[in-house]
Amino acid sequence: MKRWNGWGNIATIYPLPDSSLEFLQARLGPLTAFQDSSLDSVLAAVPESKLPFHPLIDTKPETRLRHARGQSLSDWVALNHCRVETFPDGVAFPQRIDDVSELLKFARKLGARVIPYGGGTSVVGHINPLQDDHPILTLSMEKLDQMKELDEVSNLADFEAGVTGPQLEAQLQKNGYTLGHYPQSFEYSTLGGWIASRSSGQQSYHYGRIEDQLAGGQIETPQGRLDLPVFPASAAGPDLREMVLGSEGRMGIITRAKIRIKPLPETEGFYGVFFPSWEQGSAAVRSITQNNIPVSMLRLSNPIETETTLVLSGKSWIDLADRGLRLVGHGNERCLFIFGVTGSSAQTKLSRRAVVRICRSYKGLFVGSIVGKTWEKSRFHSPYLRNTLWEKGAAIDTLETALPWSQVKAAAQAIPEAIVEAARQSGERVLVMTHLSHIYPDGASIYTTYLFRRTLDPDELLERWSAMKGAASREIQKYGGTISHQHGVGTDHKLYLPAEKGLLGMEAIRTFIKTFDPECMLNPGKLFD
Repeated sequence: MKRWNGWGNIATIYPLPDSSLEFLQARLGPLTAFQDSSLDSVLAAVPESKLPFHPLIDTKPETRLRHARGQSLSDWVALNHCRVETFPDGVAFPQRIDDVSELLKFARKLGARVIPYGGGTSVVGHINPLQDDHPILTLSMEKLDQMKELDEVSNLADFEAGVTGPQLEAQLQKNGYTLGHYPQSFEYSTLGGWIASRSSGQQSYHYGRIEDQLAGGQIETPQGRLDLPVFPASAAGPDLREMVLGSEGRMGIITRAKIRIKPLPETEGFYGVFFPSWEQGSAAVRSITQNNIPVSMLRLSNPIETETTLVLSGKSWIDLADRGLRLVGHGNERCLFIFGVTGSSAQTKLSRRAVVRICRSYKGLFVGSIVGKTWEKSRFHSPYLRNTLWEKGAAIDTLETALPWSQVKAAAQAIPEAIVEAARQSGERVLVMTHLSHIYPDGASIYTTYLFRRTLDPDELLERWSAMKGAASREIQKYGGTISHQHGVGTDHKLYLPAEKGLLGMEAIRTFIKTFDPECMLNPGKLFD
């Protein structure tokens, strides 16, 4: 069973060794565990539903609570402090694609607002109902999870959009194929959610982002069904897929998606390299991409993230590794680089050698597969650490961007500094870690994670979080970065979207959305007010 007020399955625990807790307290100060609200107390705040009976709609309080919030820090604060202000009036569970269009007609007749719901993993407020006099219907796609067609000649697969990452891969892999889309939320996020938020998987360098993988599909809108036919390429006007990608449920509900798949790779491996400094590591990573070395993943952690990752892993070999690295001149400024190679046995060997050769030219120390295998085993498990830290008294948030290489070095320093300064203004310390998570020939994604102490007062906690996130977001825009490389806009980022799109661009977005949803019934308040 999923947690109602945290991440993932209630049976899955991420243990935190005493040494790791001591490490965090040395950097943040003493941590205090607070008593969170009980499920019963939050359920008592759920009001009566404003929806009439419908056989596909569940109006029970717990169902509505479990679909009221996502995974942003403000969501966690609201759930754990009994501060959820607005709940959906019901949650619909369509069992057939035609049910979706019928539910939209039902909602339109009532004047209800409709919020599409995939896996509930949004960290920027995509699925949150906003205060509204109209009834609010959340439409869960969880029962629409089947592969409808597999075209092995064209390497295309047609899926219902509610399929989760594990469900999708299980259905493909039994036939010898993979999509290879692995966001950190892979365990629960859905195909439709990936499309609606323009998701990027951890191995997108090899498999592509979701916009590369989406070939066509089907969207139910208040104005009718929009079909996106599949072509290898087309010059017939603007590409309608671009209207759906990143639309965040505002123009319609994605019900089916035809995706470009690949045969399962013959082999795959993940490897580690340590660099003496961030400058040497980032130069090596840029060289790898600009020389078109066929890798599947590149991830470079800065010194603070390198140290924190190794300490929090709790592995017995960490102290020995630290001493060995120092002996060869890799001190406190060392950076961990993890790369993946995917494909045929011959190609992956050539790719690995090419990467190692470039890394060595920048003083990188190749340490084999132990670090890479450790990352691979924990890459979908690590979000559970958030639960453990929250219970110990620490909050975590993340933010990310993408910028040209000419701005990466300065921005990767300025963004953490802005967060540290914002925390200092409230008399607090914060642990800020950064890595380059997705690499391109012309730039890179900077992904930042920051940990700070919880407070007894939820308003004080939100004020500190807002100050840190706002300071970092302004730095991102100062250096010309996108406000979101992979998390989307939702409510948390919409303040910054006009600066990125421009006034005319925002008007164009509003206009095409209004074409499909003239009454603004779908997911209001996301992307723009």
